[in-house]
Amino acid sequence: MRVAIVIPAYQAAATIREIVARTHAAAPTAEIIVVDDGSTDGTGKAGRGAGATLLTQPRNRGKGAALRAGIRAATARGVGLVVSIDADGQHAPEDIPRLLQPIEEGRADLVLGARTRDHVMPISRRFTNWLSATLASRIGGQAVSDAQTGFRAFTRAVAERVQPAGDRYEYEANFLLDALRAGFRVVSVDVPTIYGVPSHFRPWGDTWRMARVFARHAGRIVVGAT
Repeated sequence: MRVAIVIPAYQAAATIREIVARTHAAAPTAEIIVVDDGSTDGTGKAGRGAGATLLTQPRNRGKGAALRAGIRAATARGVGLVVSIDADGQHAPEDIPRLLQPIEEGRADLVLGARTRDHVMPISRRFTNWLSATLASRIGGQAVSDAQTGFRAFTRAVAERVQPAGDRYEYEANFLLDALRAGFRVVSVDVPTIYGVPSHFRPWGDTWRMARVFARHAGRIVVGAT
C-alpha cells in the first residue's frame, strides 16, 4: 500500500531538512508531507527544499490542526497508510518500517511508537506518560504503552473514521481514545526515548486540555471498557 508520512512542523528550520532526508532514506517510496504551522524561521522553505510536499498554515494554530491538515491531504492522495512523526528529532525516522510492520502483517490498525519511561525522559513527563497510558488502557480495553507519543502509523480506515476535536496536543489524545473506542486494533512498538530540542508543549494550558480529554471518558475509567 502507498504510504504518506505527515510531519507537523513549527519553528523547526534547524531540524526539518535532516528529518526529511532521513525519512526519505527510511521509506524511499513514501510521500512526505510537511505541514508548516505558521513558522517564521523558514521551516517551510527548508522542508520543501529537502524534497517534501509542503502545506502551509497561514498562522500558528497548533500541532493538532497541522496533523489534521496533513492527514486530510494524505487521504485525498489515495494512500493506504499514514505515518505521523515530529519535526524536532524526538523520533528516529529509521524506525518507520518497524511501525508499519504490524499493519502490513494484518495485526494492527494503529501502531504507537512507545517510548521507554527511563532516566532519559524528564521525571515529570514520566509520571504523566504513565498516567495517560494507564487511563487509555482502561478506557480502550487494550494495552497502551505510550498514549502521548506523536510517532504513529495507521490505516486509511482509521484516518477516515477517526475525526477528533482539538487543535493542539489534545488532538493526539482524542485520536487515540476515539480509535480505541471505535474498536480499532492498537499495537505498541518500542522506540528510543530521545530528548534534545525544547518541546512546544505548554505545561499548564496543554496539560489542562489533556485532562479534559480524559474527563470525557470518566465512565469508562471507573467501570472499564465493556
